[in-house]
Amino acid sequence: MSVLVVGSTALDSIKTPKSENPRLLGGSASHAAVAASFFSPVKLVGVVGEDFPKRYVQLYRKHGIDLEGLQVTRGKTFHWAGEYEVNMNNRRTLATELGVFETFTPTLPGQHHDTPYVLLANIAPALQHHVLDQMRRPKFIVADTMDLWLNIALPDLLKLLRRVDAFVLNDSEARQLTKEDNVVVAARKIHRLGPKYVIVKKGEHGAILSSPSGLFVAPAYPLRKVVDPTGAGDSFVGGLVGYLASRKGSIDANLRRGMICGSVVASFCCEGFGLRKTTQVTRSMIDARVKELEGLVKF
Repeated sequence: MSVLVVGSTALDSIKTPKSENPRLLGGSASHAAVAASFFSPVKLVGVVGEDFPKRYVQLYRKHGIDLEGLQVTRGKTFHWAGEYEVNMNNRRTLATELGVFETFTPTLPGQHHDTPYVLLANIAPALQHHVLDQMRRPKFIVADTMDLWLNIALPDLLKLLRRVDAFVLNDSEARQLTKEDNVVVAARKIHRLGPKYVIVKKGEHGAILSSPSGLFVAPAYPLRKVVDPTGAGDSFVGGLVGYLASRKGSIDANLRRGMICGSVVASFCCEGFGLRKTTQVTRSMIDARVKELEGLVKF
């Protein structure tokens, strides 16, 4: 089955203590769509400006991503610039230029309305609502978010939680949303807001799933060197949803392995700037690392 991915498509300028890389392909939808494409057909909905490099369009197509929903608008593509410290957990934003993304309204082409799996990547909750208003009975809806929306669009986000099957956020966002320091307690509170499944991302420490079947802890693949963690969370959720769409059976039966697949795709993302490493990966490389990770946690 196919996956609809709606989110930001951007040009990222990323600086680390050792390197500087301007105007890389980035954005939540880009990372999530490429990650999902290793497992399932993907339809990408986003917006770019006239300055968006053709090589990035070709990169999407190389991964078989359907671009009928990618709007090309007069103006400049959303641009984000950030700088990481030696400790990659610490970064600061140097510039945010919304460009054409400022007036983006996600409009779904005809057959996109019937896509069974929907990933609402990190964009404003109002836009996520707008996408769901256009859908016809999807099988499974996943929404990602960030602290910005908790700060400036909380009412819209709370309404969204009643419309999604799974909600993904990081541990600090879970604490902010629920006022609970313990993420397990926080996840239970989030269930009461609507989602059947809650996934709390913990960066280099993996992710925790809370579901009707109980808790599951998905480890992160241990890396010897992190080059750039930008987009790792989006890659995680993209790989997860892509895997679910590729499998028969219930969501519960496939969700745990899906999280491991997402964790592995995220590990490849961290090994290169932007999408450079992710776009060089093959499905066999992912499967090998999944098997390796399986061995690391077996007891």
